[in-house]
Amino acid sequence: MAIHIPHDSAVTGVCEYLNDGLEFAAAQRHSSVLPSLTNYMSQLRFFYNQRGVLASLPLILAVFITYGETQEGVLAWAIGLSIFFLGLFGRIWAQQHLHYRLKMAIILTRTGPYALLRNPIYVSNTLMSIGLTVTSRLLWMVPVTLVWCALVFSIVVREEESRVIKVFGQPYADYLKDVPRWLPRATQQPLGLVNEHFTRSIRAELYNLLYVLPFLIKEIVRWY
Repeated sequence: MAIHIPHDSAVTGVCEYLNDGLEFAAAQRHSSVLPSLTNYMSQLRFFYNQRGVLASLPLILAVFITYGETQEGVLAWAIGLSIFFLGLFGRIWAQQHLHYRLKMAIILTRTGPYALLRNPIYVSNTLMSIGLTVTSRLLWMVPVTLVWCALVFSIVVREEESRVIKVFGQPYADYLKDVPRWLPRATQQPLGLVNEHFTRSIRAELYNLLYVLPFLIKEIVRWY
């Protein structure tokens, strides 16, 4: 004899209620996490898009501040320009391998300075900024420039790396593991200081000389 078990609508209703509650809670967590993540990424994108302006803030101040200037102007300019041109050569060296400003196809670069560290251009930018700060005679401001550039570029590379890994995938992930972000590693790989793109890279980076102009004007104004 078959036994009929009636459908318990009360139990079913409770289960549906609990299931709806769990789905609602999960949706609430997702809706709260997603805007936070989106906001975080938009902030990183802002730093990346405005990295040039943000990194230049100490230099803008150094052009107008005169407090605490050293009187050893010739020495300050000699040291400052040496550091500046070291950074400029670093950009030219990196440009020969990266091809970013050479209107060439962008590939995953592991040669030249990119065999030593992942961000040679940002390191070069920092050297150029320090050099210009020295030419302003504000030696006390050199640590400020260094720390500020380190802060800005550390934020910038996080956004940059998150985008590049989407383009190059696992090969870039392997590169991240193998090569340090800031401090150069030892390598047996040829450094490629000069290659067939050297002249074009120099032309592509000549605009950086314009950054010296405000500091030269500041120095001339001191004479009058």
